[in-house]
Amino acid sequence: MQTRQQKETLVTSVTTKIKNSKALVFANFKGVSVKDVTTVRKELGKNGSGWQVLKKTLLNIALKEAGVLVDVRKFDGQVGVAFSYDEVTAAKVLSNFVKANKEVPLTIEGGALGVKELSVQEVTALAKLPSRDELRATLAGTLQAPISGFVRALSGNLSGLVRVLKAIEGKKV
Repeated sequence: MQTRQQKETLVTSVTTKIKNSKALVFANFKGVSVKDVTTVRKELGKNGSGWQVLKKTLLNIALKEAGVLVDVRKFDGQVGVAFSYDEVTAAKVLSNFVKANKEVPLTIEGGALGVKELSVQEVTALAKLPSRDELRATLAGTLQAPISGFVRALSGNLSGLVRVLKAIEGKKV
């Protein structure tokens, strides 16, 4: 059993994580093995995100202190929260885990983007969006395409000129 001081420290820590996060995803992990929760935690950690489990009352206090408009008491089962320091990572990792492990009873219950509450459907839609790095790569490719096309056109003209000159040289000899 935690003391009041330990609970206050935990709530302060979680409040800080919530304030630093751009998105949160709430999941019911009742009946999920420790091995599977550890897998989720490691996958979130690889992507710079995190996973926290605490009582709904303490989570509600932390959410309220952070200004997030979500009441986790309405969610079923034991609720864990995935923190994401970008908009899509937590949603992607949990959605991919749920899809890949259909026998594991982990379910997404909802989420938050900034201070706004998200439904399950909105969290799954968020998971389908490309990440910031993927968007940057797409933008770079889009910006580079006209330049590389121009370079290919110029080199094609030069090589065509060389071929014509070679053909003229061949006729003169």
